[in-house]
Amino acid sequence: MNSPVEKIIEDIQRLVVRMLATSPAGHKLLLIGGFRYRFLNASVRRSVDIDYHWEEDLSHKQKELISLFNKKLLPEVKRRFGYDGAVSSGAGPDDESDDVKVVESAFYREGVPHSRIEIPVDITRIVRLDSPEVRTSEGVVYPTVSDADLVESKVLAVLNRVFVQARDLMDIFLFQTALPSDVHERLAEKMARIALDAPAARRRLEAIEANRAGYIKALEMIIEEQLDNAAAGHLRSAGGPAAVFDSVLAAVGDALERAVVVKP
Repeated sequence: MNSPVEKIIEDIQRLVVRMLATSPAGHKLLLIGGFRYRFLNASVRRSVDIDYHWEEDLSHKQKELISLFNKKLLPEVKRRFGYDGAVSSGAGPDDESDDVKVVESAFYREGVPHSRIEIPVDITRIVRLDSPEVRTSEGVVYPTVSDADLVESKVLAVLNRVFVQARDLMDIFLFQTALPSDVHERLAEKMARIALDAPAARRRLEAIEANRAGYIKALEMIIEEQLDNAAAGHLRSAGGPAAVFDSVLAAVGDALERAVVVKP
């Protein structure tokens, strides 16, 4: 852990996911994303948000979580950490879309400058081929997705999003061993489900490669700001962000080129 504030953020994140795992509002919500890796897989990367997969109406679930957090999360954070807070939906179109709804949680100490911390909870959908799974921590059961579906969701994000997050590249690097042996077949089926054709995916990879310097700079910031100190040191001594970028682009490119064409 690198600072007291980072510890508080992770403590609140753990409180959020525990609350959702034990509340009716969290029934069938599947924990995904970087915090799932951090919390249930001991990832060396700290996550700035919490992500959930939800099969049904995203807006309705967003309203449920806002209600739950106002009633239970804010008082509990005040009691445990002395932080006041506020909960709301995403601020605007840049924060939300038809595919993502955001619950914005902000916490602060009254009268203390620069004490504000923000912990967004994103409700979205990923393409799954496997049944939901559960993991346990300290006696609590956490619904989640398979390791294969999770890392493949990161691969699809790289292939399909206009703006690719460097943190997705880092997570693929850290968990690429979870890519199954038949990833090319699974990837082809998932691409068919979201109507992503191979030429479009190749163009996305080419655009990422063309902006190599920008992504390496962003990965350096992640190594500096989000990785545990020991892991950051190991990465820097073994090629740093350039090695991460090249490893991920090679793995994603190989999976794409070997993908079997699957008709929708």
